[in-house]
Amino acid sequence: MSISRAFVASPWDDSGPLYEDAHRLLSAQLEEKLARSGDEALHEAARVARRMADLGLYKYLLPNALGLKEGQIDVRALCTVREILAYHSPLADSVFAVQGLCANPLLATGRRALVDRMVTGERIGGFALTEPEAGSDVASLKATATRDGDAWVLKGEKTFISNVGIAHHFVVFANADPAAGRKGITAFLLPADATGLELVTIPLSGQHPLGRLLMHGVRLPADALLGEVGQGLRLALGTLEIFRTSVGAAALGMAWRALDEALRHTTTRRQFGQKLSEMQLVQAAIAEMATELVAARLLVASVARAKDMGKKDAGADVAMAKMHATEAAQRIIDRAVQLHGGAGVVAGNKVEELYREVRPLRIYEGATDVLKLMVGASVVKRHESVIP
Repeated sequence: MSISRAFVASPWDDSGPLYEDAHRLLSAQLEEKLARSGDEALHEAARVARRMADLGLYKYLLPNALGLKEGQIDVRALCTVREILAYHSPLADSVFAVQGLCANPLLATGRRALVDRMVTGERIGGFALTEPEAGSDVASLKATATRDGDAWVLKGEKTFISNVGIAHHFVVFANADPAAGRKGITAFLLPADATGLELVTIPLSGQHPLGRLLMHGVRLPADALLGEVGQGLRLALGTLEIFRTSVGAAALGMAWRALDEALRHTTTRRQFGQKLSEMQLVQAAIAEMATELVAARLLVASVARAKDMGKKDAGADVAMAKMHATEAAQRIIDRAVQLHGGAGVVAGNKVEELYREVRPLRIYEGATDVLKLMVGASVVKRHESVIP
């Protein structure tokens, strides 16, 4: 158990049943397993992917993994797993999340046999949506899919795609009817070793497997089509809404680790004849960090429960949870770096790593500024719907 978990409120404490006993048990079991394995085993992508299969974590990407609700992915289970993974290893959290982003469209289009192989770790997947000119505006993607007899020919570029280098296949989105605009966007199953596919690594300061997919007329068989032509955007956005809440949980896992690191440092480091933790300004910083963490965690838990309970039109709620949690996590980690002083920016220091790792979470699966537009429009719409 982390230092701060001993006193910071949890969603399943006396505040109410936001999480079920099954989630609490999952949390305790995963904490124990990861504590035994050690963080050092979670810093190389291929080994991480295998290790999570060994731990049986990919099964939580399947519907009804905890037996709580038939035919539905348990969002609170996703949040539980991602929070704890991110606490120990942001890389492990990223690989797990992308495996889920790939598995969900496959499940939705009847490819359960392939997903079962992903659950065992035999196959690792990727989710190829983003393009150089289509990030937040996913409907404007330029990659094309042209029917050629019984086959499909894919051309175009995808970028900032996770799991490049370790993935065996990707769910890739291309427009099969450019004249129809977003209504032509279609999903395909793309093997990583397909002829005409060039994989280019994007170098990062960390160990994340990130890259570009260059499709030079990749020829795919008819059964590579996932679902129906024109169904791709709905598949992509539906998948992102399921996993967007869990991005907030991952951010909170990193923030929790930062708070723990700050507590370890300030309770052992002495300046001016006293521990840093005895200084009032340091205590004030810790108070702000803990308060933001608890508030954001309860918001994420509340939205995750609402999703599990089948709440309709939860897009704005999901956006708020993701937006607030990732922004709060960035502030918490920034304070942890500040409390470490010069040591906080030294390569290899955990808070320095967390500072780098948390930043992309404010961008992917809904950049903060775009989510503000979603939330603001929703609030205005709700107001206008109730005024006389």
